[in-house]
Amino acid sequence: MKTFYLYPLTALCAGSLALFSCSSTATKSDAYGNFEATEAVISAEGTGKLLQFTVQEGQTLASEITVGLIDTTQLFLRKKQLLAMRQASASRVANILAQINVLQEQKRVASVEENRSEQLYQAKAATEKQVTDVKGALSVLDRQIGSVEAQNAGVLAEVRSLDAQIAQVEDQIKKCVVVNPRTGSVLSKYAEEGEFAATGKALYRIADLNRMELRVFVSGDQLPHIALGERVSVLIDEDKEKNKTLEGTISWISSKAEFTPKIIQTKEERVNMVYAVKVAVKNDGSLKIGMPGEVRFSAATAAK
Repeated sequence: MKTFYLYPLTALCAGSLALFSCSSTATKSDAYGNFEATEAVISAEGTGKLLQFTVQEGQTLASEITVGLIDTTQLFLRKKQLLAMRQASASRVANILAQINVLQEQKRVASVEENRSEQLYQAKAATEKQVTDVKGALSVLDRQIGSVEAQNAGVLAEVRSLDAQIAQVEDQIKKCVVVNPRTGSVLSKYAEEGEFAATGKALYRIADLNRMELRVFVSGDQLPHIALGERVSVLIDEDKEKNKTLEGTISWISSKAEFTPKIIQTKEERVNMVYAVKVAVKNDGSLKIGMPGEVRFSAATAAK
């Protein structure tokens, strides 16, 4: 009698164990990882005292908005000096051009005199020396014009050099205005208003948290069955027992294998070679950098 009841009880336990095992396997995720975002460190492009800096940690900034100002007093004074030097050089150019005009007029008069003296010489009314003197005067004028034009070329080159220096200073002044280059949330702030900023010094770190990426690792036998652009299910912890499901898209697949990172807590052997995969997920506000997540591929993919 006891044997009669013992057999169904054993079968029932075995069936329950199998059912639990299948259920556990069915709910197991295909890959594990952590969320990350594309971060950018915004640095100063000018040198001087940080007169204004409105950035705060956690603040969401739009692109192309002014968030700070670096002192430009020395650059402004340098620009004034260069402008004065350019004005002086430009006045020299005007004087040289006036000299060239005078010499050109003298040459015109000398050319007329040359023609007249040659006609007189042909008529036996002028001597050969008079013709030679006029030709010599023309030659001297040509050399004087060439010399003055050479001076003018040097002064014009000086003006162009000053123009380039002025443009350089204007660019440095422009870069003293700190403009946020991209939309995102401020993760860290490295400077305060009133501090000295130098070219290349980090001011703050920013990342667009509206689109996060879950970096997971898949095994070699999973790799042939996933593809870029494939939609997957992303799971995050909602509480101790429940998961929250989001939709994600595979945005990147590594072409090189690597060993499983220690941060990935799975039951698989860590000596197995895996491939890194990034899954893009639209952030509804619940995702944070470094948060763990899981991925479940489509039923057809998971079955392969």
